[in-house]
Amino acid sequence: MNLNRNDLCWCGSGLKYKKCHIEFDEKLALLAEQGFEVPPREIIKTKEQIEGIRKSAKINNAVLDLVADNIREGMSTEEIDKLVHDYTVSQGAIPATLNFEGYPKSVCTSINDEVCHGIPSENIILKNGDIINIDASTILDGYYSDASRMFIIGEATEEAKKLVEVSKECLRVGIEAVKPWGFLDDIGAAVQELAAKNGFSVVRDFGGHGVGLEFHEEPFVPHVGRKGEGMILVPGMVFTIEPMINAGSYEIFIDSDDDWTVLTRDGSLSSQWEHTILVTEDGVEILSK
Repeated sequence: MNLNRNDLCWCGSGLKYKKCHIEFDEKLALLAEQGFEVPPREIIKTKEQIEGIRKSAKINNAVLDLVADNIREGMSTEEIDKLVHDYTVSQGAIPATLNFEGYPKSVCTSINDEVCHGIPSENIILKNGDIINIDASTILDGYYSDASRMFIIGEATEEAKKLVEVSKECLRVGIEAVKPWGFLDDIGAAVQELAAKNGFSVVRDFGGHGVGLEFHEEPFVPHVGRKGEGMILVPGMVFTIEPMINAGSYEIFIDSDDDWTVLTRDGSLSSQWEHTILVTEDGVEILSK
């Protein structure tokens, strides 16, 4: 789309292009000419879209708060799924995972050596010492949000507690690495360094992703990487950071019984925290957490 300086800007602000995104677009074009990978315009969100994602994220955050208030030893993961489903629907929203590519439930519940995509079941009962990831995703008025939190059930081992804490710190340093006009792989470099420093590994086969207008958009957000590489990060990009940290090897496999649940190949514990973030002019805004 070629705009003249006095045309209305593509972002829907109502301003003329010369008063809005012309310098932004010229900067992107120059970076592309210099050989840098720049984001396509379709993944740069408008103010209206960002507001829609914020509203979706508000419900998603409340879902995880509800789980935090109710999760306990002796509870089935099916009960967690019902909590999530009922609250989300009561807010006029839709659980994004439900029926997504055949996924049968409204939330993912991944316990101990399950890395991600664990399926809730009335036969899976939370036990003392378990660590569990609750991954909730919400659609409101067509806008998507996504986040996950870890919970420790009762008294866990020192290794489990350290893994949960370090994985949370990995998310924090990953977010801190996001700079407007910085590099995508700075995120993975920061995560990888902290995980390795603590004797843990980072899952490579899964990562974060763009989100907002669809469940999964570009870019793929790796949690390993080298500083100064990858796509240029620009204001208006919305994506998840969700490092999956293993106590042992980073190698994983998908359970052939359900074709969803991802587990560590060596049976070691895994822990993950996830936020949806917006790149702003001066840093980041955490939307869903």
